[in-house]
Amino acid sequence: MKILVINTGSSSIKYQLFDMPSETALCSGLVEKIGESEGSITQKTAVEGQKYVENAVFDDHVSAMNRVAELLTDPEHGVIKETSEVDLVGHRVVHGGEEFAKTTFVTDEVKHTIDKLSGLAPLHNPPNLVGIDVAEKVFEKAKQVAVFDTAFHQTIPEVAYRYAIPEDMYQKYGIRVYGFHGTSHRYVTKQAAKFLNKSLDAVNLITIHLGNGASMAAIRNGQSIDTTLGLTPIGGLVMGTRSGDIDPGVIIYLAENCDMKVQDIKNMLNKESGIKGLTGDNDLRNVEERAAKGDRQAQLGLNIYAYRIKKYIGAYMAILGRVDALVFTAGVGENSDVIRSLALQGLQNFGIHLDEDKNGMGGGERDIATKDSPVRVLVIPTNEELEIARQAFNLIDD
Repeated sequence: MKILVINTGSSSIKYQLFDMPSETALCSGLVEKIGESEGSITQKTAVEGQKYVENAVFDDHVSAMNRVAELLTDPEHGVIKETSEVDLVGHRVVHGGEEFAKTTFVTDEVKHTIDKLSGLAPLHNPPNLVGIDVAEKVFEKAKQVAVFDTAFHQTIPEVAYRYAIPEDMYQKYGIRVYGFHGTSHRYVTKQAAKFLNKSLDAVNLITIHLGNGASMAAIRNGQSIDTTLGLTPIGGLVMGTRSGDIDPGVIIYLAENCDMKVQDIKNMLNKESGIKGLTGDNDLRNVEERAAKGDRQAQLGLNIYAYRIKKYIGAYMAILGRVDALVFTAGVGENSDVIRSLALQGLQNFGIHLDEDKNGMGGGERDIATKDSPVRVLVIPTNEELEIARQAFNLIDD
């Protein structure tokens, strides 16, 4: 069975084709700058190791998806003969609210609900929905499946997902913690259980997804019981351009005293804050280089970034009681030994002992704790596309 996984952004389409249940990745690709004057599409064929790059203008997602279909079936660069070979199309949908606690087949009602939830994820759900609509036309014989980022966190108990605001704010408007990056947290939770040789329903973890966006989750018996992101993808950890946790009074102060409108504040917290706001650069690799050369602003930015991670590690250890392992994942979590080291400094009394030599080594799934560390420290590369393919396949298998 062939499953095409699609992650549609406002101006991009990321895709990967899998052969299931072998979980063989046949190819992957990325369409960028849709709707702009200059765009491109890149496709890598896993079997042949080929990489094809094409600069082109894509007026909209329809033209982009049509080009994806053409490349997938291209005699020279493709991996299938015709689009009808695609059995399922799995779509990443960022916000499923309380309506979707698991992966589901796409229907008109499902699309309507995704659209209704766009108010909670205005930058994500609308393009996700466009991707579904376009894929239905281009891959008309395939079944469409929606996999929700928020679904994994629907096991969070009410004591953790409710905000201390008037009851009708929750009842009328659904204002609560939803959490994000759920597909990544789910994937590394399962991988960590295998790595530790424990059953999924017996593993307790703190999963730490660090990319340009970042979040952590407390995992008890394989299920999410708390997470750092809430109603929107702004709170919690310091991120590339997002502020993370902030006193709500700051927002009120900005509106009342700094002549800032809601849109100005929203833009600042989403696009001009985080590491970028602290250092002027949201590329953590550049910030690490500057810090190594003695740049105080860069050093402070890294320390604040790591300090927030450390605070949540302590909070989640208190909630979980027993922790089998910390799991670092995503671009920064997988590749930055500097951030891992800073975040774990001084946590020996919590049973967390980092082996600095192992921490400095790269390469796949690995344990970077000392041999005698009561809590293991794992680095597990995430694979959200494979997890989406698994979820879609399991839906058919069920």
